[in-house]
Amino acid sequence: MIFRGIWEGAFIFIVKALRGQSNMCGIAGIVDFASEIDEGLLKRMTEAIKHRGPDDEGYFIDKEVGLGHRRLSIIDLKTGHQPIHNEDESIWIVCNGEIYNFNELRENLEKNGHKFFTRSDTEVIVHAYEEWGEDSVKRFNGMFAFAIWDSNKKQLFLARDRFGIKPLYYYFNDNKLLFGSEIKAILQDEAVKKVPNDAIIYEYLVYDLVEHREETFFTGIKKLMPAHYMIVDKNGIRIKRYWELKINEELDATDNNKEKTHTKDFYELLEDSIRLRLISEVPVGTCLSGGLDSSSIVCIINRLLFSEAKAREVIGEKQKTFSACYEDKKIDERRYIEDVIKFTNAEKNYVYPSAKSLWREIKKLIYYQDEPFGGPSVYAQWNVMRTASEKVRVVLDGQGGDELLAGYTPYYGIYFFELWEKRKLLRLLKEFIFSLDLTLPLVTEYLFWSKKKSDTKRLFNSMFISKYEGKAESRFRGQRKLAISLYTDMTKYSIPHLLRYEDRNSMAFSIEARVPFLDHRLVEYVFSLPVTWRIRNGWTKYILREALKGVIPEKIRKRRSKIGFATPEVEWLRELKDEIRAVFASEKFKARGYFNQEEILNKFDAFCEGKQDDFASLFWRVLNLEIWFEVFFDEEVNKT
Repeated sequence: MIFRGIWEGAFIFIVKALRGQSNMCGIAGIVDFASEIDEGLLKRMTEAIKHRGPDDEGYFIDKEVGLGHRRLSIIDLKTGHQPIHNEDESIWIVCNGEIYNFNELRENLEKNGHKFFTRSDTEVIVHAYEEWGEDSVKRFNGMFAFAIWDSNKKQLFLARDRFGIKPLYYYFNDNKLLFGSEIKAILQDEAVKKVPNDAIIYEYLVYDLVEHREETFFTGIKKLMPAHYMIVDKNGIRIKRYWELKINEELDATDNNKEKTHTKDFYELLEDSIRLRLISEVPVGTCLSGGLDSSSIVCIINRLLFSEAKAREVIGEKQKTFSACYEDKKIDERRYIEDVIKFTNAEKNYVYPSAKSLWREIKKLIYYQDEPFGGPSVYAQWNVMRTASEKVRVVLDGQGGDELLAGYTPYYGIYFFELWEKRKLLRLLKEFIFSLDLTLPLVTEYLFWSKKKSDTKRLFNSMFISKYEGKAESRFRGQRKLAISLYTDMTKYSIPHLLRYEDRNSMAFSIEARVPFLDHRLVEYVFSLPVTWRIRNGWTKYILREALKGVIPEKIRKRRSKIGFATPEVEWLRELKDEIRAVFASEKFKARGYFNQEEILNKFDAFCEGKQDDFASLFWRVLNLEIWFEVFFDEEVNKT
């Protein structure tokens, strides 16, 4: 209803206009108001992220600034070279990302007298900055991280998209700023001392938190947070948030007559978001887990293949899907994937991650991630991206659907607390009964959670624990409203770390990953609705399930179980017990000062004998942290 009328008959025209759109890549740069720009350092920084853009490189160097760019050509294959400038070359930009609404912005800017020499959306950012200054970033619909040098103002303007789909890191010391798409670019400067950030390490080990703060695992290296921009000049740095997601905390709809309208509007927004992300001059594929989110993307693309000729040019007669599979039936989703393949006649491509292959590649994986990660599911995604890179250059993925639509089972618990506090007891009883198959295991897990947390702390050095205990951040503190919990997961906890994994895994194999569920128009729309559009009658993702009637197989639409891109982490730990125990028993491990080595070895031995499966996640974090130290502190950071 909202968007279909706009798009009917216009898709081919828009694709032609979008042929000037930008590409995924890597950016790096230096601003130094006290010394000349070190051209050699700039090139080393840019070379360190070559995997993000193997097709091209470009540089701009002035007295106070140096900008570097690595290009992965997706669209605008002939004229997309960066850095790009304005008419008089007073403003220069390097950009990583795509601006989906750049064509309408360009038309507006041309009416105001701006002259363009490319069809690139990156050039549109330059002129938008000229026209609207800092507020220009509010007008962009896309995923982006960019840096604009304004030689008239002698300032650098850096910005990151609303959800942080594309990364941007920086290091600031006195009058010098280094920035890059990945931390490894900044580490090319020998003046940046590699010092582990113990506060972040504590929150990672104890609470399984990553990406929740601007600080990184490296002291002094920070990330520009999602929905923020930064201005750098002789006076220092200034950071400002430019977008905030508004929340409707109501439990009930005030107008029940809009049921069909909301469902239709939601579907059209989702379809439009997917359509935009199909635009490409290179092959596009889809990650397919067998869950509701990725299946909906595959099935909607299938509909577009039948209705829009341009989609067939990008996808081909058959869309290509990529999935991780396992012999363990508890986590293998092929029975669901096969239903989607049969329904759409898509091409399936399976990959089979294993414990042995993970061990062979774990150092490389952590090198490309830059920082420790939560568990081995990251490796499953790594394998999917590698397989996809053999056939396509762009993939669409279902990232964001669970946080947007309350897809994880623990959201039930938060919803139940809210219903209890608001004395909506009949609905609480109804929702609990209707979701009993999912919530009963949740209740059992909750009862043991406090004990597990207490037990795990004995595995750490007591001085390390005492230094940060009580000061660290806990993800679940104060989460008693569903809308607020979904908001914090979208903006602070779950989505930021999933997007980091997605970006690094895809770019390690020079693939662009696009996430339709994180189109800000769709997110804003869902958050404007009462929470009953997420959970209702025992169903999560209520509005998505209603919108997909007839679009996806009923078995998928009504699927109750959720595996969540799991890996056999318990079995893998036990399969690798000799290798991992050797790490935990090493002198280097003991010398880090974070762990009670004797307690860890005792617990790990008990775990490998079939006891205490609940420690699996913690053991993975401890292992990841130690391997991270080996890669970035004990060895030369030069793995590309």
